Amino acid sequence: MQKLFRSYFESFGGLRKEIWLLSLVTLINRAGTMVIPFLSLYLTKNRGFSLEEVGWILSFFGLGSVTGSWLGGKLTDKIGHYKTMAGSLILSSVLFVLLQFPTSFWSICIGIYLVMTVADIFRPAVFVAINAYSKPQNRTRSITLIRLAINLGFSAGPAIGGIIIETGGYSGLFWVDGFTCLMAGILLLRLLHPKRSQTEPEEVVPDPKTAMSDKPYLIFIFAMMIFGFIFIQYFSTMPLYYSQHHRLDEFEIGLLLGLNGLLIFLWEMPLIKFMESKKHSAIGYVIFGTLLTGLSFLVINLTDWVGILVVGMLLVTVGEMIGFPFSNTFALARSDGRKRGSYMALYSIAFSISHIFGHTSGMQLIDNFGFEFTWYTMMALAIFACILLYILKALLNKETG
Repeated sequence: MQKLFRSYFESFGGLRKEIWLLSLVTLINRAGTMVIPFLSLYLTKNRGFSLEEVGWILSFFGLGSVTGSWLGGKLTDKIGHYKTMAGSLILSSVLFVLLQFPTSFWSICIGIYLVMTVADIFRPAVFVAINAYSKPQNRTRSITLIRLAINLGFSAGPAIGGIIIETGGYSGLFWVDGFTCLMAGILLLRLLHPKRSQTEPEEVVPDPKTAMSDKPYLIFIFAMMIFGFIFIQYFSTMPLYYSQHHRLDEFEIGLLLGLNGLLIFLWEMPLIKFMESKKHSAIGYVIFGTLLTGLSFLVINLTDWVGILVVGMLLVTVGEMIGFPFSNTFALARSDGRKRGSYMALYSIAFSISHIFGHTSGMQLIDNFGFEFTWYTMMALAIFACILLYILKALLNKETG
């Protein structure tokens, strides 16, 4: 047991202080965005919208994410990651508080769009910051540490959010979200400064390929859109399933969603370190992760036993722990020097596009055909994504063969 603990903590060693500080800022920020997992419940139970209306409202969540990712890249190039991250955090703190006041369909759509645009400006800036503050040999583990901070935040956020709803109603979520974003922004301004960066010049590659001209990479991006489409159901339509089909309350739903982030925080770094030692291809691991995510929807259709929800959450969590890091690794490996920004931007936008179509499609499938049919559809989409990734793997083998 002592050897196990030592090995676990050694996987975090050697990272710069600035990366730990950046992780702390990210943790506070993501723990504060506790309103997001409860949006579907808030809009149906508190605002009285239909499932179809909620689906369209949440599509503006994805549109804002795409806009924010694109705008964040532009701002980072122009004014730097430091000012971009700080501005995103402080302005989103105000917008989260204001989001509780719109009541009409279109005002809420606009509010969600503005909040996500400003909040997701933070995302590309964080990747640039990781590159600036980390040592080259520790860059992958630095990215993993930021991801762990995000998931720990999402673990604590829903659990705390459920308590806030039970004790003070939904309005309390918006105030707490605003406060935590403000605290994260202040912490960033005080503890992280561009002068502490350790950026090294990129290798210049003659006539590098762009992401949009790389056909195998475009197949990969399409598969990731499908993977994202499936995965986000756990944070939009699945809470409705927990509530309507299994009669769980907000606190129980928060604990179940929080289990996802907690398990990722505890096991992702050791799992990735173990799987890297096996020398399998990144795409092979992404296929495995996608399949596990699809199976998580299949198993919950097999029985009405409430414990199956935990089994489903375990499957999707392991699928996420494998699928996301190795897909990120493939995107980085596929990119070429100067064009790395275009590759990573397309990778980020793939998941934002999933938000645009995933929420409304999931809601409409449930509204028209029910939960059972919807979950079987998600399993079928997972199989389709795996087929695309197998085709990609064959193309890659031809390139290297």
